[in-house]
Amino acid sequence: MNRNKKNPDRAPHRRRAKATDRTKNTNGFRITGSWDDRPDRPAVKPTSDRKAARRIARDMADQGAYVVVEVHRGYGQWATWFEVNGPARLAGRLAAAAEQRARVEAQRRAAEQADAARRTAAEQSERNLDALARMMVRPPVAREQCGRRDARHVTGAQR
Repeated sequence: MNRNKKNPDRAPHRRRAKATDRTKNTNGFRITGSWDDRPDRPAVKPTSDRKAARRIARDMADQGAYVVVEVHRGYGQWATWFEVNGPARLAGRLAAAAEQRARVEAQRRAAEQADAARRTAAEQSERNLDALARMMVRPPVAREQCGRRDARHVTGAQR
């Protein structure tokens, strides 16, 4: 039965609880990136995802921006969560790459020198073996005034 006397055939209005959360959203993040070549136009990206905020900040820093990530404290108040100095990271990465290239170049130079030393040693060994082979083919010569001949090498049976 309807207790509404003005509109008896209408159902009374009942306020129902909504399933959604209607509290003030305080899990928001604001990422602000500013570049040296355009300091008057910073890029501002709002997001509610913490991982997305970190990813966006990392991407901006990789592009050379100074990044400030702020977390929402409620009622329009923002607090700085962390900052990333993109130009310093970029310079450090470039310095590390230059150092890596120098290290690779030094290793290549050392390998070339070692290879050249090996080649020189192999050529010297080859020359020594050729000289020894030539000496072994020559007949024995008289070594003393008495005319006795000495061989340059002695086989095992003649010892």
